[in-house]
Amino acid sequence: MASVTLSKVVKAYGNVPVIHCIDLEVASGEFLVLVGPSGCGKSTLLRMIAGLEEVNDGTISIGDKIVNDLPASQRNLSMVFQSYALYPHMSVRKNLAFGLTNLRMPKDEIARRVADAARILQIEPLMERKPRQLSGGQKQRVAIGRAIVREPQLFLFDEPLSNLDAELRVQMRVELAGLYQRLGTTMIYVTHDQTEAMTMATRIAVLNKGIVEQIGTPYELYNFPRNRFVATFIGSPKMNMLEATARGDTAEIAGIGTLKLPDGVRGQGSISVGIRPEQIAIGDGGALSVPGKVSLVEYLGSEIFVYVTLPSGERLLVQAPGDARIHNGEPITLSISAAQAHYFDAEGLRIGT
Repeated sequence: MASVTLSKVVKAYGNVPVIHCIDLEVASGEFLVLVGPSGCGKSTLLRMIAGLEEVNDGTISIGDKIVNDLPASQRNLSMVFQSYALYPHMSVRKNLAFGLTNLRMPKDEIARRVADAARILQIEPLMERKPRQLSGGQKQRVAIGRAIVREPQLFLFDEPLSNLDAELRVQMRVELAGLYQRLGTTMIYVTHDQTEAMTMATRIAVLNKGIVEQIGTPYELYNFPRNRFVATFIGSPKMNMLEATARGDTAEIAGIGTLKLPDGVRGQGSISVGIRPEQIAIGDGGALSVPGKVSLVEYLGSEIFVYVTLPSGERLLVQAPGDARIHNGEPITLSISAAQAHYFDAEGLRIGT
């Protein structure tokens, strides 16, 4: 296992900057997920750690060693890519062993490592098959196995599940989390899917336009987002955001009403009030009752998503139990709790604790 430290790391392609002076520390044995929208720089950052991209400025350390000028082959890490990149003419066994054979490792050691990886990933019955005879999930297991056999001090994953269908992604997500529990090796994982990030990570780094917006546990990011971007990016379904005008301890939400702000939240001028769909109650009783009309109901079995159009024209998304009897076109009253809402100033920064 190894720690990873990025200090003032900068990357640009020509005159186009993509990574802006990032500081990041990954503890030994940690599962850190880099998450953010497409184009935010997360894969570029991972490739710099791997040694596949040059660093324009700053330093990257693995363990106690600065690796900026160290080739990828000498960084004692393994990387799993979005594409499986298996050799089509080789069996699973030979695909797993190929990298070790090139390192001129003793045959008995290669056999041990290949057998261990096959056992961990439960692919022992597939060892003599060719890649064309494997499903997408099986190919991804082999790709991960090829990384495991190197017994590295660091694993890097670049959106490894994005080519799989929804059911396989859930299954592989569980298997990767279990793999981390068994191996305990430091892992850095890139994804644009915040559900993957929330369910797998010990900590998450949220990237946006080449900067780190916030680093924290899934709980911290969900319940205490540092700014409006993190608040709306983390969470599925997405947080509702209402514009308001604050005057000390109250906020006037346009076209809806006045909300008494909780202790520790004060402001003047334009603010945003964020409320998650599961924290909006149906019926009267909250700090602010809001009338509206149901415009769409999405049934998901154990829960429903209700889209409600307010008199102001704003639309709120509400999450309710699957047995709730709500129909398109009917009037509805929603209750918003001031204590459960999140507040952001005109710059998008969190107000209060």
